[in-house]
Amino acid sequence: MRRLWLLFAQTVTVGLAIWFIVATLKPEWAASGRVTRVASSVPMMEAPASASPAQSSYREAARLAMPAVVNIFTTKGARQPKTPFMDDPLFRRFFGEQEDRQFSLGSGVVVSPEGYVLTNNHVIETADEIEIALADGRKAVAKVVGTDPETDLAVVKINLQNLPAITLGHADLAKVGDVVLAIGNPFGVGQTVTMGIISALGRNHLGINTFENFIQTDAAINPGNSGGALIDANGNLLGINTAIYSRSGGSLGIGFAIPVTTVKTVMESIISTGQVVRGWIGVEPQDITPELAESFGLAKKSGAIIAGVLKGGPADKAGMRPGDILVEVEGKPVSDTTDMLNLIAQLTPGSKAKMTVLRKGKESGVDVLVGKRPRPRREDQE
Repeated sequence: MRRLWLLFAQTVTVGLAIWFIVATLKPEWAASGRVTRVASSVPMMEAPASASPAQSSYREAARLAMPAVVNIFTTKGARQPKTPFMDDPLFRRFFGEQEDRQFSLGSGVVVSPEGYVLTNNHVIETADEIEIALADGRKAVAKVVGTDPETDLAVVKINLQNLPAITLGHADLAKVGDVVLAIGNPFGVGQTVTMGIISALGRNHLGINTFENFIQTDAAINPGNSGGALIDANGNLLGINTAIYSRSGGSLGIGFAIPVTTVKTVMESIISTGQVVRGWIGVEPQDITPELAESFGLAKKSGAIIAGVLKGGPADKAGMRPGDILVEVEGKPVSDTTDMLNLIAQLTPGSKAKMTVLRKGKESGVDVLVGKRPRPRREDQE
């Protein structure tokens, strides 16, 4: 028994000595053995190559919408100030008409496979030529279908095949805090996607457009993004980016987009008739301030004061007078001047509309034959 114990002890001693020598002279052999054993016994958490993106990624939304967002290049002829030399035929022969070309950049959104592209009116309003560059590298000259300066929207058309059209979303279902992506061509660097949330809905009284109902977002919007897409987390169009609040020209996290509900109405009207037709009654409205409410003896501050009435206009013929307070249009309450403009604009020209005014503390109904809202005169660009 003692001899067996001595044999076992000697065997163990020799084995440990061999292991020590190997570990000292060839450590990688010992390490290799350990890694092999551990790897064979412990399951690894490596994701497969075909793993789906994490929920925090919005690459699928970007993938769906980006092909439909285009770059817009516009040029405008700018003649040099006239000089006596321009009357010299020899001068004109050698130097031409001395016309410069001014280039500007913006963005647009393909909304139909037929080639209709939405953008901002201010992007193309002074352009002599408009060129569209698609995300796939194709380019085409665009023709203006129609514009609506009062919402700062415009529709142009290109003749290309197999155009990627964006899907229109539901801005009326959007809520503050929803994630949104802004896609456009900021500063001309190329197509760019930025992310943020909806910061506010129904922004108005900003003095940007006549008719305002903006989506406010903190997704970065910079010069060149005008006319680009604001999309939801599924890649659907929520609005057309149109303006930013900035003291430096760059993004400060306060951007505004025209909601797709307005966009769709304007777009369909322009495509079908070439213009947007709105109701009009010929009055100059004014918001009710606390001071005015006190002077008029008003218990509530809703409504719009009629500060002026166009002589011979629809309101004048219906008997409205300066100082009246418009409180209802077709049974819908008027909260302020913006609300009044929107309600009247929805009326059909040539139809009769019942309105309620407050005069000397008493309400009375007025039937107004709605007129057609005059198109704003384009300012002289020369």
